[in-house]
Amino acid sequence: MRAPERLEPYTVDESGLGHLPIDAVALVESREEIELVLRLAREHRLVVTPRGAGTGMTGGALAARGGLVLSTERMIRIREIDEDDLVAVVEPGVVTGVLADEAEARGLFYPPDPASLALSTIGGNVAENAGGPRAFRYGVTRVQMGGEVLRVGRRTPKGVTGYDVTAALVGSEGTFAVTTEVVLRLLPRPAAAVAMLAVFADVLVAGRAVSAILKRGAQPRALELLDRTTIEHLRGHTPARLPVGAGALLLVEIDGDPDGLEAQALRLADACVQEGAIDVVVAQSERERRDLWETRRRANPLLKHAHRHKIPEDVVVPRSKIPALLAEVDTIAAEERVAMATYGHAGDGNLHINLLVDEPLDEDAALRTRVDAAMGRIMRATLDLGGTLAGEHGVGLLKMKYLPWEQSPPLLRVQRELKRLFDPDDLLNPGKIVPAP
Repeated sequence: MRAPERLEPYTVDESGLGHLPIDAVALVESREEIELVLRLAREHRLVVTPRGAGTGMTGGALAARGGLVLSTERMIRIREIDEDDLVAVVEPGVVTGVLADEAEARGLFYPPDPASLALSTIGGNVAENAGGPRAFRYGVTRVQMGGEVLRVGRRTPKGVTGYDVTAALVGSEGTFAVTTEVVLRLLPRPAAAVAMLAVFADVLVAGRAVSAILKRGAQPRALELLDRTTIEHLRGHTPARLPVGAGALLLVEIDGDPDGLEAQALRLADACVQEGAIDVVVAQSERERRDLWETRRRANPLLKHAHRHKIPEDVVVPRSKIPALLAEVDTIAAEERVAMATYGHAGDGNLHINLLVDEPLDEDAALRTRVDAAMGRIMRATLDLGGTLAGEHGVGLLKMKYLPWEQSPPLLRVQRELKRLFDPDDLLNPGKIVPAP
């Protein structure tokens, strides 16, 4: 496919980095077609950028050096759901939410729950090591640059034969290989789930409450934080009613045996109050629970719609350091005069800090300088607190320049050598993740 108007959707993603031109798109439908494309690309030294749904936040699916985009969007078959061994075998173009629904229809549970559940694909989730409020583990099958097939991972719960190549491939953002088939772990569907909103006067108190709640032994399956700016963007645009004057919200969900769930929810609500919550609202029905989650999922699109630029940062700090990071974000926003909205998976310290800009960045050098300074200061603050620069959005193009701040020259060298091992001619999604020496 080479018609300019048909290429345009493949030149952009959700990172805000704009359009990067490409020469053509290959819409593949099978592993054999992927093998053929990669073999021909290597023979003719043509750069290839793998792509799923294009919902990535850091430019991982953008063609940094033009060439060919290899899209797996048509590979949408769920090949198998094994109810005895609790695994699913799917093609990379399967939408995450579709698989979750298919598993649930069989009394099973697929835990990954990214905000882009209705759009993102399994292949993209694997490439970016995407997560969301719940965690996941899987094995993968991929194809190397040049068309050589590698089968890694396994269907069994345990296995330590050879090196853990799967771990190297997951999160490699399409720079090592192209996913053709994914084996995913499923779980029995929990018998019941309860969600609640804990309301706090300010985000720092909510941040301190996260660690305190977990130290009490509570084990919620999701613990999400939303700050005041995010709440105000959501107000009036979501199915759930948001408390007036809330400075921060914690969305907490627990699951398990229905007989003991109500008592567990009451204990957790009491813990939130003791840690500073001014109110706790417990969903009284499945519809109210779904409304709370729909409210959380709308944070990203509503912020994006409200501002000319929404620049997403995805960082992780130890849970005990969440209050310190939130305080630092407030300081940076004030000093650099850049509005910010923060939400994310507080249960594992993974926060999404969004820089909000209403003026055109490409026309105001001073504004661009302030935004760049704010981004750099967020990265520095994260590292100073013992954190890491990417939790689930990957490195891509957006964070590549910061990677040497976190990783040593020897470690960067090892990763460059790994890239050369999988892709010796640097044709597969080049110019991503690890910067040139």
